[in-house]
Amino acid sequence: MQYISTRGENERRGFQDAVMTGLARDGGLLLPDVIPNVTDKLQAWKHLSYTDLAFEVMRLYTDIPEPELRDLITRSYSSFRHPDVTPVRSVGDIHILELFHGPTLAFKDVALQFLGNAFEYVLKKTGQEMNILAATSGDTGSAAIDGVKGREHINIFVMHPHGRVSPLQERQMTTVPDANVFNIAVDGTFDDCQRIMKTIFSDLEFKDRYSLGTVNSINWARVLAQIVYYFFAAFRVMRLTGAKTVQFSIPTGNFGDIFAGYVAAKMGLPISRLVLATNENDILSRFFNTGVYSSDTVHATISPSMDIQVASNFERYLYYRLGANPKTLSQVMKQFDTDKKISVPPLANGQIDDLICAGAGNTVQTLATIKEFQTRYGYLLDPHTAVGVHVAKPYVTKNSPMICLATAHPAKFSQAIQDATGSDLAHHPILEALRDLPTRCAILPASETEIRRHMEKNI
Repeated sequence: MQYISTRGENERRGFQDAVMTGLARDGGLLLPDVIPNVTDKLQAWKHLSYTDLAFEVMRLYTDIPEPELRDLITRSYSSFRHPDVTPVRSVGDIHILELFHGPTLAFKDVALQFLGNAFEYVLKKTGQEMNILAATSGDTGSAAIDGVKGREHINIFVMHPHGRVSPLQERQMTTVPDANVFNIAVDGTFDDCQRIMKTIFSDLEFKDRYSLGTVNSINWARVLAQIVYYFFAAFRVMRLTGAKTVQFSIPTGNFGDIFAGYVAAKMGLPISRLVLATNENDILSRFFNTGVYSSDTVHATISPSMDIQVASNFERYLYYRLGANPKTLSQVMKQFDTDKKISVPPLANGQIDDLICAGAGNTVQTLATIKEFQTRYGYLLDPHTAVGVHVAKPYVTKNSPMICLATAHPAKFSQAIQDATGSDLAHHPILEALRDLPTRCAILPASETEIRRHMEKNI
């Protein structure tokens, strides 16, 4: 398996090189040169444990020797608190895929525990060092920090928008005492953080001099790890219900999680529909309803991990939507950089996409959904998951069961739970233990120059 850039860079690279590179040198995102069809393997995979299934999926995309890959996978998921890693719960007429049983209580752990181990594996082989630069709207930061804290030969610099993540998300990042962890609160939005990160990575001399790497969802290894739980959940629900296909509803801001489902479908997993769910920051849902991708002002909401107006993984989807033509894709992305707006014509059937449909849930609807599920089923949804559940409702059917991705533990957003239910219901001992710990964080302007200086000072 070789990896190519969405923008046509000539150099092809293996998986280990792709993991360490993150962003292609031409500014594009890396993709496998072929997506394997696994239709003939589905029956054999149906009853596998999570780690065995992860091995079968990941071995198709990696150049890590199989015994070492199996060891990486086993170690990556040994820290999860549920034997199924990502268990599925039936709640009313939907199925909840719980992705929050990792060390930081968020779906990002599924990918970042694996990515941290993959980084360490490659660095030990090569004797190199790495400086990770990351941008987070909430959960990526704490999950990435947990994945690499205390590891030799790795430093991590995490930017988050100052005052725009939940207090518990902030404490999860800033209470980590390890000397290789540097938190940066940027006086701006998450989109500012992403812009700074991409600009710094585009400076190839700086990138090479400081051996920059990324843990953001632009790193293909994150997408790869997330593909696994689509297969795992689909197999569990199809066995439970006898259905031949399933649907997924995915709350998303950066398009990484839903892109993993898109790849799973291209591999042959019988997915009848992917429901893309956004909050008031609805650039993605507007695109899949109108064909227009146009950035707007970022609105702060109770689902802050989705408070994004420029989705970094959307380029991977556009590459396929535009016929896997890197020249066309490059022209379109250049137009977006200039105009902050692009348009894609509908397909012959009038749809923007045959697989993906989309909707948005506002704060009132999100709170109402949290209250409804707590009252009717005694089940707490975090606000991001509640957005996905709300948008999924019109598509629920018995013929193709709906699986809603639960992306974070509700205790990470206890104020939203209290606002929705009128009661202080959401707690977790991992989070309670953070309340009195000292914090470390630099507050800096939304300036590429200032971020560079801070990195150079601390590397």
